[in-house]
This record gives sequence, structure tokens and C-alpha cells, in this order.
Amino acid sequence: MILLGSRSTIINILFFCAVFMSLGLEAHGQGAKLPLEHLDQLASKAAESVDVSLDGQMLQVASRFLRADKPDEAAIKQLIAGLKGVYVRVFSFERAGEYAAADVEVVRTHLRGPGWSRIVGVRSRRDGENVDVFTWLEGGNVSGLAIIAAQPTELVIVNIIGPIDIEKLSQLEGKFGIPQLNLEKGGRPRKE
Repeated sequence: MILLGSRSTIINILFFCAVFMSLGLEAHGQGAKLPLEHLDQLASKAAESVDVSLDGQMLQVASRFLRADKPDEAAIKQLIAGLKGVYVRVFSFERAGEYAAADVEVVRTHLRGPGWSRIVGVRSRRDGENVDVFTWLEGGNVSGLAIIAAQPTELVIVNIIGPIDIEKLSQLEGKFGIPQLNLEKGGRPRKE
């Protein structure tokens, strides 16, 4: 289960992304790549912004720094082998309302298209936090992952392209800041 704690959820998602960014990638097409370029206009409105765009070649170079003799690093290296790209956009705003739902609509429209399935959806009316996790399926296998985490003063969008073994990913839940998504094989949430 994703624990709602506004900043802690965003931090967990960012760390989750950082883990994947330091590793290697390869995908099966451009269908899993989200159109994120239009979000660049939010950087001028944000108090802080992060733009990470790592293609497969850069991720392969980064994966060389992971040590095979350390079990956690070896597991991560194996998990990300074959990925093609990691793309992250993070925007922090001074006040609520400085970005609109319409700013994210191009991404959400893409995620409603064929091939994408929402596997996690969390809504909190108390603090306005909304988190969605989507998978891109090709031939019955997860070949992409998208995360949208929106709060009144923060927006995080993550796009990982390439084959992702959900079972191996679930073994890393709770480590390296990867949130507890409670996923089982096939990318479905585990029933409590």
C-alpha cells in the first residue's frame, strides 16, 4: 500500500526513479514514451524543477557503477537490464493553484490510450494528493511504467521505458525508498 504522507510519498517516488535512473534500459517501441515536452513551460512557474532525461546509452554507463558483489545493487542492475529510458519531471510550487490539471491532461490522455493500464490509484481529499501508476503492456509483458503524483504544490511525472519485471520490482519494495505498491505478478495490486 502506498502510504500517503504528501512529501514522503513524493520523496519515495523520486528515490524509486533515482534507483532506476542509475541503471540500464531498452524498450520495444515508442508507445511507452510519454509526451513530456509540453511540461517544460511549468518550469518558469515553479519554485523548483527537476528534468531528468536518460536514454538507454546513458543508463548503461550508469549501471557500470553498480556492484555485483552487493546483493541489493546486483538485484537493481538485473531489474533494469534492458530498459531504454527514464524520464522524470518534478515541479514544486510556492502556492496551490500555480499549475492546473489541464497542464497534465496531454499525459493523462496518452495514458488512456491502448496499451496502458492503470494498476494503482490513490486519492486523498484530506491533503489533495493523487497518485496513479500505469503499465504499458506488449505481448502480455510490462514494457513501460508511468507514475503521476500530484499535490496542490507539487507535480511529479515518471516514465520508465523497457521491460520491467513486476515480480522483481516487488522484491525491492520498501528498499532504497521504493514505495510499497503491493504488486503481484502481472502488475495487479495484491489483495489485503
